[in-house]
Amino acid sequence: MDESLSAAKPEPGDDPDGTVKYYKRDFWSQENLRFTKPHFRLEKAARIVNKIAGDAECELLDVGCGPATLARFLKPSIRYYGIDMAIQQPAPNLLEADLVKSPIGFEGKQFDVVIAQGFFEYIGTYQEQKFAEVKDILADDGKFIVTYVNFSHRERQIYWPYSNIQPLAEFQASLCRYFVVQRSFPTSYNWNHSEPNRQFMRITQMPIMVSIPLISRILGVEYFFICSKLPTTQL
Repeated sequence: MDESLSAAKPEPGDDPDGTVKYYKRDFWSQENLRFTKPHFRLEKAARIVNKIAGDAECELLDVGCGPATLARFLKPSIRYYGIDMAIQQPAPNLLEADLVKSPIGFEGKQFDVVIAQGFFEYIGTYQEQKFAEVKDILADDGKFIVTYVNFSHRERQIYWPYSNIQPLAEFQASLCRYFVVQRSFPTSYNWNHSEPNRQFMRITQMPIMVSIPLISRILGVEYFFICSKLPTTQL
């Protein structure tokens, strides 16, 4: 999950559906700076993407890209694009957009890989709409990689800006209306609800990509879901 739980609370932005508060650019322009330095989940995500891509050239969209730190860890054959509420350093491959009000996409492109890390916890009641938007821009043989916090952890911590909190089973059921979940596993295991910081724990847990019955449910910090498009005939 997010590494710091103590950021100052700004006033929330517009409330499009009247029930959930969403934070705007003034919040995200500061929040994103915390992710300039690569954290455990991001490094593991890069390993997963590089393995999926193999040696082939492909195009990737990073949804909620923050300062686009992920790009530094990807193979040169992966063409990186990012979209976020607050882009720190404008570039042709980065798009600034309010993803509550605007659809997920980048100039009408189709992508071989779409990744969304630490994004859906903040998307409130728009979860299924955003799944549908990702499905629309994902190539037929593409992969969607998404993370979601394990809110059943034994010492659950909930970061105060989250607007979409649900059990993993409910999140996955929603995801499966648009995608086939090919694999799911924790980002890491920790007695506390935080990604490992000590070097030994980072090194030993980085290659682990399996779920362990019962243990995963109570000690898995977040989860990766690796998905393919649900065939249209099954919708």
